Amino acid sequence: MPGELSNFLLFAGSSHPKLAIEIAEVLGVELAGVTIERFPDNEIALRLNVDVRGKDVFVLQTIALNPNDYLMELLIMVDALKRASASSITAVIPYFGYARQDHKNKPWEPITARLVADMLVTAGVTRVVTMDLHSGQIEGFFDIPLDNCHGRSLLVDACKQNGVKNVIVAGPDIGSIKLVHAFAEEFGADIAVVDKRRLSATQVEVVGIIGDIAGKDVLLADDMCSTIGTLASAAKACREKGANRIDAVVTHGLFVDSALDKLNQSPIERLFVSNTIPLRQKCPKIIEVSVATLFANALEQIAR
Repeated sequence: MPGELSNFLLFAGSSHPKLAIEIAEVLGVELAGVTIERFPDNEIALRLNVDVRGKDVFVLQTIALNPNDYLMELLIMVDALKRASASSITAVIPYFGYARQDHKNKPWEPITARLVADMLVTAGVTRVVTMDLHSGQIEGFFDIPLDNCHGRSLLVDACKQNGVKNVIVAGPDIGSIKLVHAFAEEFGADIAVVDKRRLSATQVEVVGIIGDIAGKDVLLADDMCSTIGTLASAAKACREKGANRIDAVVTHGLFVDSALDKLNQSPIERLFVSNTIPLRQKCPKIIEVSVATLFANALEQIAR
């Protein structure tokens, strides 16, 4: 493989070095060198340590947890690569930040997903590789190729290897229904949906559950999890309606503030999550699923 990918360089920003190293190991290559420092006023100072002229370059950066800095760092690195005459620049973004606002719900709101797309292209990105975008329409914001990989099969395999079977797949809200159907097909299972209403930006109230979960094992499925609030409320409602074991599966785990404390206090027994975002704190209930092979295969196909 190294000989086949001789024109291939993989760089990594500072957002997720562990995943970058895992991907490099799968590909059989070493990460290309880059120095990232800070000026006294906290501006980002960056310098490439290798010659990229005529090379196909991949830059891994997940835009999460410190999204403003990591996005800016990515743009600066792409600019450096462009000015150093890289042949192509692929931004590998396991978690595409700023994707929640992909349309205007109310007047005078931004469409941040489109803004980030425009910034990446203007900086010099020629292709984007990401995983499980918050909404499919974001692909249409790019006039360059975008590969939206899907991590569902890896998560389903991890669930099955850990004894998840004969479950009913439930969505923590109406918005997750499409994802719930996809997971239910993988398990050959029925579905249920927790109906809720939002009281504030941080509080939700469960109204009811659509579907019969009494006496059954439940697998809650969602695309991303920030505070655990929605999942914890859904799990509590499922337990009150007579569910037996309650597990959860999430593609992107942000786990901000006291999210892991809420998880430990919730009826959720295990939470399966991909490592598109680094897990900053260990939690006995979390089973982390690596997506390194998924991204390595995508990069190999592009580089050939």
